[in-house]
Amino acid sequence: MDNPDPKTEQITLPQVGISEVLGLVELLKSKGGREDIYKLASELKMEFGDTLAVIKAAELLGLVNTPGGDVVIEPLGENLTRSRINARKIIIQEQLVKLPVFKKLSEFLHEKDDHQANRDQVLEKLAELIPNENVEQTFKTLVNWGRYAELFGYNDDSQTFYLDPESKT
Repeated sequence: MDNPDPKTEQITLPQVGISEVLGLVELLKSKGGREDIYKLASELKMEFGDTLAVIKAAELLGLVNTPGGDVVIEPLGENLTRSRINARKIIIQEQLVKLPVFKKLSEFLHEKDDHQANRDQVLEKLAELIPNENVEQTFKTLVNWGRYAELFGYNDDSQTFYLDPESKT
């Protein structure tokens, strides 16, 4: 009987933009680094469920922690708020490559001669990697987060997904 390998355990990516995650971390910093989840939802003028998705994304990236009913900025999140844009991108890139779906997709592209795949190939790979998830939504999140971190690129016209040439992964 196969036991799942914890290193390849799949994590659901919250369907939020990276700008929302960065905004949450900035807001937390302005609040002294800690805030009640419900107060954050009100402050962000978002539905509670949407706020939770942004918090989960920030937590996945190691930027915040959620003890009890609070959201607390982590040292990495604190560092992010003090960083310039290029350093922020590097911080996010370093966190993304730790997430199984980003790691596996990066490996998939590295195996290709030209380090790129068309949209359908990536969707097919995602369906294989995360069979119980909405691959279209996950694709959008991968493109959004990957572009920001300069890990992946995506050409909308040719529908080509590729490793960013500047990427260190």
